[in-house]
Amino acid sequence: MQTPHAPRAEPTDDASVVSVLENIRGHPTGSDTQVRDILEALGAASFIPNLMLPALAVISPLSGIPLFSSTCGILIALVSAQMLMGRDHIWLPEFLMRRSISSQRLRTAIEKLRTPAGWIDRLTRQRLTFLLRRPSIWLVQLTCMAAGLSMPLLELLPFTSSILGVVVFLISLAMLARDGVLVVIAACVLAVLPITALWLIGG
Repeated sequence: MQTPHAPRAEPTDDASVVSVLENIRGHPTGSDTQVRDILEALGAASFIPNLMLPALAVISPLSGIPLFSSTCGILIALVSAQMLMGRDHIWLPEFLMRRSISSQRLRTAIEKLRTPAGWIDRLTRQRLTFLLRRPSIWLVQLTCMAAGLSMPLLELLPFTSSILGVVVFLISLAMLARDGVLVVIAACVLAVLPITALWLIGG
């Protein structure tokens, strides 16, 4: 287990959604890719990419795999909690590190996400940055943690985990690009979730 150290550095200027996907795309070498491999590819000190990737996965067709959304939710919650704690390296329990997915499925999902990722990267810029500084950033990170913890509970309700994935993705992208407008959009998306859940339960 890693021990807490000094606060982490801010994301580099060339950080982007495409760069996060590229770091993973060429990494799988076997038939299956473990969470351990992904953490190694992104870097244990790279909190935002490690928050973004499971959020993207929940939005992608991979979310149809049984219990996949729950696993991603736990990952999101753990990474968010450690961001709030000010750790400089990510720690994950061994049972999560051993979780794996088909490398072919992972590569296919990444390829499908590359085009929208490039489009998103071109739209982001530094705006409303006060939303990404203390104390506001604590509420933003807490929202990600709550979204991750909710995913296992909402596993059986279609679309709900994907909506939460969109929220976490937008927030992680906001932190990566220092674009507070995305935090506002994420809040609007989150407001749709209770309506969707009630409609599904009532239906």
